[in-house]
Amino acid sequence: MPTRQGYVALAAGIVALVVARVFGVLELYVVGAAFLVVVAAGLLYVWTRTPRVDARRWIHPSVLVAGDVGRVDLELENRGLRTPRFQLHERVSRSSGGPDHVATLRVEPFGAGSTATAGYRLPTTTRGLVTLGPLTAELRDPLGVTRRQRLVGGHDRVVIAPRAHRLTVPDLGVGPLGRHLLASARRLGQGEFHSLREYVDGDEPRTIHWRASARSDELLVKQHAVEGLRRVVVALDRSPSSYADDASFERAIVVAASTVRSSAEADLTTRFVTSGGVELRGPEVADLTLGVLAEITVDADPPRAMERDPSEGIGLLIVISGRGDSPIAGAVAGMIDPTLTVLPVTTDQAARGDLGVGARTEDEFVRAWRRLAGERGSPAATVVPPTEMAGAHR
Repeated sequence: MPTRQGYVALAAGIVALVVARVFGVLELYVVGAAFLVVVAAGLLYVWTRTPRVDARRWIHPSVLVAGDVGRVDLELENRGLRTPRFQLHERVSRSSGGPDHVATLRVEPFGAGSTATAGYRLPTTTRGLVTLGPLTAELRDPLGVTRRQRLVGGHDRVVIAPRAHRLTVPDLGVGPLGRHLLASARRLGQGEFHSLREYVDGDEPRTIHWRASARSDELLVKQHAVEGLRRVVVALDRSPSSYADDASFERAIVVAASTVRSSAEADLTTRFVTSGGVELRGPEVADLTLGVLAEITVDADPPRAMERDPSEGIGLLIVISGRGDSPIAGAVAGMIDPTLTVLPVTTDQAARGDLGVGARTEDEFVRAWRRLAGERGSPAATVVPPTEMAGAHR
């Protein structure tokens, strides 16, 4: 089809012929005919020389973290004659809205049956899904008055995962959280039987060894070899009324990604729950959660009661919301049992209680977590790189 210059040439040619006809100016016939011939020759050129190429696309990595820069590599295979110089156009669309962008690549001539490569960088600013394609090859005639496009590649989706900071999983007896977990483990008698000791205030009555106590002047309780942290449940509040603004909810997303990913990497039994019927667990819970968090938005429906975690052992229930009195507090009430320690994380309020975590900024969240875990040294945050899910796209 004609380009903008081509339409101008067509109009000029027609006007010249009309004027030549009205005033009988022979030279204008030649000028008008020349304009039309140029456009016709351009159309013939692009229709006969448009490259017949197939394209394969690779995205590295297949899962990106918000703020990173990925790369899209294209391999072109020529199924026709030697190609002229042409351009590739790739549309880049974001699921979160905003204007689409078009990546334009210049491809030099290459022979029949051979291959050529091209590529471009894919910057990311926020989490979400990015759709690549369609990929088209465009050829213009040497004068630029005509062009022709041919589809050479379809669509691919790229997951832009939220940032996930690497967090230290608390060890029993280390830091405020570790000491609390140790006390809970001893009180509940978690682990294998080790010995007997005298009863102290706070011990669970079920740990009393009644036969041994009957032969002693004191109550004796069973001392167990305590187990470490075994499981983590992460509950994300999606109620719009719980967050002051969009930035607050985005921090909650980062907290959820960080806690789920760090727990899974520490080989803890990890479960992620939120409203809308989302419940993830299993060996791939980290990657599945990142995929869900890439697109998740607030949910106006009130959260429903969440079922108790069926796993065993000492655990953490991390409740993420903008404020401490959010609707999710009632939804997770049925999940709480003596083996779970509740750890509230608030993105709009300061930490509440000895085990509360404030996340009014990402740095505040990382520092608060390090304090609870008893970690010393630089408070600098480390972003966990995502794993490749299902390899590269093609």
